[in-house]
Amino acid sequence: MKIYTNELEKNDVVVLLTEHHEDMLKHSPEESVHALDLSALKKPEITFWTIRVNNKLAGCCALNELDKTHGEIKSMRTSQKFLRQGIAKKLLQHVLAQAKQRSYTKLSLETGTKEAFKPAHKMYHKFGFTPCLPFGNYQEDPYSLFMSKAI
Repeated sequence: MKIYTNELEKNDVVVLLTEHHEDMLKHSPEESVHALDLSALKKPEITFWTIRVNNKLAGCCALNELDKTHGEIKSMRTSQKFLRQGIAKKLLQHVLAQAKQRSYTKLSLETGTKEAFKPAHKMYHKFGFTPCLPFGNYQEDPYSLFMSKAI
């Protein structure tokens, strides 16, 4: 497994991010989907990582700097062929290490509330994330679960 930074121009990454967005639309109405598109992921306050196994794309994740002490996890996605192989866990560990290195004191995320998101909820809970109120520009939404962790 190897983690790379800013592979947004690679074809397989574009396909995975498109799949991510389309999957979110299956479980939430469009106004409740907060997945970022390629142009948003290129903003300077966002760092985007991919993880590859034997040069095959296994997943991706991004870290959005909300302010100098608060980061947000975005675009967490595991490729279908690599589900339940520890890819998301490895990416989350990487993001947590990066957040600590940046001296963030808080890390937050928004995820869906439907059954399809339960494995993600379970993983985030294992890492110490707990439900919280909406943060940043988010609003209360029955399709959104907000979580945060002090670091």
